Amino acid sequence: MLSNIISCVLFGLDGEIVNVEADISSGLPSFSIVGLPDTAVRESKERIRAAIKNSGFKFPVKRITINLAPANTRKEGTHLDLPIAMGLLGASNQIASKTLAEYAFIGELSLNGNLNKVIGVLPIVISLRAKGYKKIIIPKENFDEARIIEDIEVYPFENLVEVMNFLKGDLKIEHSFNIETKDNHDRTYDVDLSEVSGQQGVIRAFEIAAAGGHNIILIGPPGSGKTMLARRFPTILPDMDIEECIEVTKIYSVSGLLPSNSSLIRTRPFISPHHTASRVSLIGGGKVPKPGDVSLAHLGVLFLDELTEFPKSVLEVLRQPMEDEEVTISRVNATVTYPSKFILVASMNPCPCGYYNDPQNECSCAPYQVKKYLSKISGPLLDRIDMHIEVFPVEYKELAGESKGKTSKEIKENIDKARIIQLDRYEKENIRCNSQLPPRLIKEHCKLGKEQNSLLETAFKKLRLSARSYNKIIKLSRTIADLDNSERIEVKHISEAIQYRSLDKNFWNI
Repeated sequence: MLSNIISCVLFGLDGEIVNVEADISSGLPSFSIVGLPDTAVRESKERIRAAIKNSGFKFPVKRITINLAPANTRKEGTHLDLPIAMGLLGASNQIASKTLAEYAFIGELSLNGNLNKVIGVLPIVISLRAKGYKKIIIPKENFDEARIIEDIEVYPFENLVEVMNFLKGDLKIEHSFNIETKDNHDRTYDVDLSEVSGQQGVIRAFEIAAAGGHNIILIGPPGSGKTMLARRFPTILPDMDIEECIEVTKIYSVSGLLPSNSSLIRTRPFISPHHTASRVSLIGGGKVPKPGDVSLAHLGVLFLDELTEFPKSVLEVLRQPMEDEEVTISRVNATVTYPSKFILVASMNPCPCGYYNDPQNECSCAPYQVKKYLSKISGPLLDRIDMHIEVFPVEYKELAGESKGKTSKEIKENIDKARIIQLDRYEKENIRCNSQLPPRLIKEHCKLGKEQNSLLETAFKKLRLSARSYNKIIKLSRTIADLDNSERIEVKHISEAIQYRSLDKNFWNI
């Protein structure tokens, strides 16, 4: 007898429907799974056999064939255990096939019949809903993650016996939808920008970067506070809305990194890889490509401390994700695309000893050593970073003083207002902040007067700016104007933006 069960497999963040076809026929006892299963799926035969027997059901001692359709795409993951088991129970007439047809099934089986938690449930549920499947049976441990999606019925169970009792009508379970409002989850941080002594110029640059989603690099001597500042940058970022929360949670669900005590990630990610990280860990990869750090930092911050210590080949792979805001990973088994809309925050010393251009300490490096050290950061990569900020050592009176600057909460209030202006402006453009503004829309949303154009022309020629730098200065000016609640981009906004793009000429033209 033939039985057909609906399930789903993931390719990146996108799901593809899988029809699990189970056929039981006369002949020598055997158990075959076809349809390009991976090792985890092939090994499911022994788990399923033991789970069915230990749950008190009959395992058919006949010729069993499981086909995973479509047969030309590779299937991977232990979440196909439950649909295969239900296919066998349906094909052996232990449950009506008509009943099974109403549901999609996801779950890994243990030998005693319990349903174990699987990764990637959230994107699977979203994909099933998009394909028109409204009733999904999942492991109980995945319930909080799955029930944040509206317009779908999710039924959680602890074991195979419960699933069968529910399908036969002997067990009643009410599906529920639960997504608490963001207001009930106020963000709390252990750090605050008010703890930083001095460095008001850098904090102002952070305010602009957070308001417009701009990349930023900090260059300065050791002990000037670069890392301390960078680790406080997330405290002033705007809150994520529900759509953004779900988008980030999908990535962490696929990666198996979703916290056990959280069904939805509500704070923007802050990813800080060590400088020994490889290209694969940064971009993503593997036999079946998984998200890398650039995707785990999606809608958040990717912080690269000691930038020049990263291998140049590793840094160069950042260029495409920074430009396209997505990364495509091609392997023999699959080609997947993951989003990578992150704010890059980088910090570095200006030379091997760290004191080049430092007013307080003398640099011991020869000019060629400084040039060789800075050449680890290529021009194309530097050109993609919107703001170049020099960080100077803090004076003693600022360290010993009791006066404090604005708190992160106070700075964030101004940033939130600027973001609201941008969301309203780009409501029809499918972009959220000024850094995402494409060249075709710059002239429409960033109109410049005669004085502004004259100033920008002078800077373009004197600083030998690229076309990309020209566009980034305009977008920076737009953000500064938004922070001033100004509809027009004034000369002062252009002037401030230019100073954030001129620092590289002081170092890389030595």
